[in-house]
Amino acid sequence: MRAWAVWLGAIVGALVLCQSTAASALTALEQTKQTLEATRVIVDDAQAHDGKLKALSELLKTFLDTDVMARGALDKNWDKFSAAQQKEFLGLFRELFQRTYVQKLLLFDKPDFGYVGEEKQGDTTRVDTKIITPRDEFAVTYTMRLTGNRWMATDIKIEDLSLTTNFRRQLDRLLSKSGVEDLLNRMRKKYGPGGKDEDEL
Repeated sequence: MRAWAVWLGAIVGALVLCQSTAASALTALEQTKQTLEATRVIVDDAQAHDGKLKALSELLKTFLDTDVMARGALDKNWDKFSAAQQKEFLGLFRELFQRTYVQKLLLFDKPDFGYVGEEKQGDTTRVDTKIITPRDEFAVTYTMRLTGNRWMATDIKIEDLSLTTNFRRQLDRLLSKSGVEDLLNRMRKKYGPGGKDEDEL
């Protein structure tokens, strides 16, 4: 087994154990902080780029509610997909969103995180954070919803730009020019097994 796989198993195993015993007691801000601090360990490790991406993807499965994001990104176009196409789209969108999030927010040079605060907004909670690098600082806001006994992100804004809204615009444009199957084929080539490492549709 590759060294990074052993390392990943230890990191994720320790995180899952911690979350299983204490997740229900965490606030949305605490849940976000716990996850981001775990990403810091991965990003700062001397692993190769691909190893970091795999580790981050595994970690983020329990933090990003990409199914909610995917339906929000398709919006009115959701009903144009058959049940089988919807299921496939959810899986492909998960890969797309995770890569976008990782590339845009986490793979900076020695990133640091600032935790500004949280505010309840109806059935969701807004969590304000910052990503701080040696050269710049970015405001990042998470919309968190309690799912079972843990908080999960249903949208992320970078400097007030919603990633879900950004993808909705791209999908609207692509679907206005071609059909559902053409869109899925495009996504399969980029985000399916052996797909290119890209974060744009």
